[in-house]
Amino acid sequence: MTSGSLPRVNDPAHPSAADRTALTAFDGEGPVAGWLTDRLLPVGVEALDRRSADRADPDFLHSVVHQPGAVAVLYSQHRAAHAGEHLAFLPAHSLPAEWLDGLVVYLGQLPQERTTPHANPGSDVVLVILPEPVEPVSAVMSEPAEEGASLLPEDTNWAGFRESGSRLDVVEAGVLLEATAIANWHAGHPRCPRCGAPTQVVHSGWVRRCPEDGSEHFPRTDPAIIVTVVGPEDRVLLGTGARMRSTMFSTLAGFVEPGESLEQAVVREILEEVGVRVTECQYLGSQPWPFPASLMLGFTARTEDTVAQPDGAEVLRARWFSREELAAAAGSGEITLPSRLSISRALIEHWYGGEIAEPGSAVSK
Repeated sequence: MTSGSLPRVNDPAHPSAADRTALTAFDGEGPVAGWLTDRLLPVGVEALDRRSADRADPDFLHSVVHQPGAVAVLYSQHRAAHAGEHLAFLPAHSLPAEWLDGLVVYLGQLPQERTTPHANPGSDVVLVILPEPVEPVSAVMSEPAEEGASLLPEDTNWAGFRESGSRLDVVEAGVLLEATAIANWHAGHPRCPRCGAPTQVVHSGWVRRCPEDGSEHFPRTDPAIIVTVVGPEDRVLLGTGARMRSTMFSTLAGFVEPGESLEQAVVREILEEVGVRVTECQYLGSQPWPFPASLMLGFTARTEDTVAQPDGAEVLRARWFSREELAAAAGSGEITLPSRLSISRALIEHWYGGEIAEPGSAVSK
């Protein structure tokens, strides 16, 4: 079976739900869920050690910030400070007190076995959120430099994950995703949802506590399914969303509703958006997407339907593609595909069986 093919019901290596009489523990052999490999997913499995047990200590964040070797990522107005093509990791203990008196969040400890520019393996990383971006000190200044500007490299630039994610390594991309997600949560949840009182940041930036009623509020993540729908003759169904460019064709997606399983969400969303009934939902992998706070859960599903009817609200156009048709349409520029930063692209290329070339792009061998 090629990497782009899908398990059939009668494939003994991939039994359907009807073929299984009981759930059994994985024995270390055979295929498992999460088929989208590190090669395909834009952010790999390597992640920070978030030290969740330690960060509950009220003194933990202060001690980390002032210890030698701890580094800080600066974030402001949905953008992080970069040094050239990498994230800018600044010595945390050297930052101005004014910055550290603001919103600071402990992100985690870098992997011991990985080298990241501007930060040593195993370094603790904190997120420092500023009201406005700070520019580095230049050779000629028309006005006094802002405090802390001398700490920034000369090639500092401010960018969000959409702009810089494709050029960052997997560790830096993971740091920026986490920073973006937690910063977005803080920006959107300054008050208690029960009584409206301003909340206090505790647990090293991972909890907001209401001083009035004592309730604690944690960062939320909204699960969303995203699906490659595969029909007769192994053709894939892609659609153009209401907020997409007119030439863009992507996988279909939607949020999971309360009281609904992931598989039920797949069936419901595909039926609602394009009028297609799907079966054989197979989980392939996931990707955090912090815009503002989603977890994209990648699936593939099969259908016997050949006609798709876009709902005209969420999906404006739907089109079936064979592998040859998709490669030709993308290669000629007739259509555009999602960015390689997105799980949507990974799902499409998983079905295709490899990378898909577009104008101006090179396919890795």
